Amino acid sequence: MFGPLVINFVLISSASPTIGVQFRDVSGEANLSFRLENNPTPRKLLVETMAGGVAAFDYDGDGLTDIYFTNGAALPSLEKNSPKFSNRLFRNLGGFKFQDATSMAGVAGAGYSIGVAAADYDNDGHPDLFIAGVRKNILYHNRGDGTFEDVTAKSGISSADWSVGAAWFDYDNDGLLDLFVVNYVQWSPEFDRYCGDPGAGIRVYCHPRFFTGSANRLYHNEGNGRFKDVSAESGIAAHIGKGMGVAVADYDRDGLMDIFVVNDKVPNFLFHNRGAGRFEEVALQSGVALPDSGNAGSSMGVDFRDLNNDGSPDIVLTALSGETFPIFRNAGRGMFLDASHSSGMGPASRIYSGWGIGIFDFDNDGWKDIFTVNSHVNDRVEAFEATQYKQHNAIFRNRGGFVFGDDSRDAGRDFLTARAHRGAAFADFNNDGKVDAVVSSLGDRPELWENTTSGDNTWLILRLIGVKSNRDGIGAEIRMGDQMNQMTTSVGYASSSNFGVHFGLAKLKQAPRIEIRWPSGILQTLDNVRTNQILSVRESAK
Repeated sequence: MFGPLVINFVLISSASPTIGVQFRDVSGEANLSFRLENNPTPRKLLVETMAGGVAAFDYDGDGLTDIYFTNGAALPSLEKNSPKFSNRLFRNLGGFKFQDATSMAGVAGAGYSIGVAAADYDNDGHPDLFIAGVRKNILYHNRGDGTFEDVTAKSGISSADWSVGAAWFDYDNDGLLDLFVVNYVQWSPEFDRYCGDPGAGIRVYCHPRFFTGSANRLYHNEGNGRFKDVSAESGIAAHIGKGMGVAVADYDRDGLMDIFVVNDKVPNFLFHNRGAGRFEEVALQSGVALPDSGNAGSSMGVDFRDLNNDGSPDIVLTALSGETFPIFRNAGRGMFLDASHSSGMGPASRIYSGWGIGIFDFDNDGWKDIFTVNSHVNDRVEAFEATQYKQHNAIFRNRGGFVFGDDSRDAGRDFLTARAHRGAAFADFNNDGKVDAVVSSLGDRPELWENTTSGDNTWLILRLIGVKSNRDGIGAEIRMGDQMNQMTTSVGYASSSNFGVHFGLAKLKQAPRIEIRWPSGILQTLDNVRTNQILSVRESAK
């Protein structure tokens, strides 16, 4: 549908290579009084190790990005029978200060919650929340007055599966956001197989091979708050996997959003949007079902963005230690190449077990970097493997193009704190132009990483307002010179980041031209835009 865009100018100037990405954990002073209650039991119920989704979104429209944490429940009942199991919403007061707004907003949740996805599904200007959980999904409609309404029952969205996460996107470009729900395996609290070494008394969470996989679900937004399950007719339901993460992007630039799903120990899925409501699973022939080793990894989190500034979105996912974090370069013509080792990500990531992940330009030098949230799945892994359960997070800095190095040890003293990390959301929480991160950890408080990177590199954040497209502009493709990014809220593992589209612009004081291709097909250009600002852009009429 879309032909190639011809850009005759370059926005990337040489930034200082000596500036390192720096973070400071400000969670204590931020008043994020939350503990992720995954409720571990001696039976090692699999859900216990999977909790921890986080959303970053501005629920009250004050221009400051707020934070929502999902939480566990009692086991085996899967009920939130104590206030400690409540999901929690924290309102951003500015200056990295937050206030608990859970009760007032009415979003404490129900059941054993895993993931969250934030977007404005009804185009009223207020972002809504979908909560994914263990046989308990919830759709919260944002009323726009600081409160939410549970509209699950009348929405048509079911709770039959163990759902891990979701992606909001407009697959048919009708201006309404549809919902893709990622499902893991068929499990019940009655499952009581002993996995591990009974003789040594070491019980661990069971390998996914002991569970039957599940199909994912696709819901079409019918308008008026109603959704229709089109999983079968779209072709999605025909593919059984063990889904852990989802990301959306138009990888072949035909104007239709595609879906990438990472699966646990089975091949990944790439659902190519064929139009007319149909998807074709093409991961194997596209080169992203498996890394070049031919072995299916313990894939957990994923992001889907252009890493080498060639105008096409690439894919990075997390996995367990020893598997590396695979990175697939978009080679065009619907093909991807495994660049895990040529990019440096393979050697750099081999010691880590990763969950959440985000691709953002953390030092604003014009090249997107990779942040991963790390910990092993099994809390007894050190008894039988040469690795660690609790691990520190990692920052893989883009050296320029498609070469990455692990700069974690230079990111700040407290950045090396090891925890059982799980979900992560990304946003510019203090509106200073540097992308920050919020991270959850099992049985622990969250981390709120303020990006304190020094230097005078410039930046621009676009907050899109769709008119003919969906209100959030999800699926819009934005180009500044040889950089490309797209509006999406589906980032990482079980998490959601909805704060706009960020660009690092090195030393530029002005962006000569910005081109926005909206999901409606409208191409909008902005000329000579001052950098170092958050710019709201309303979709033009034509």
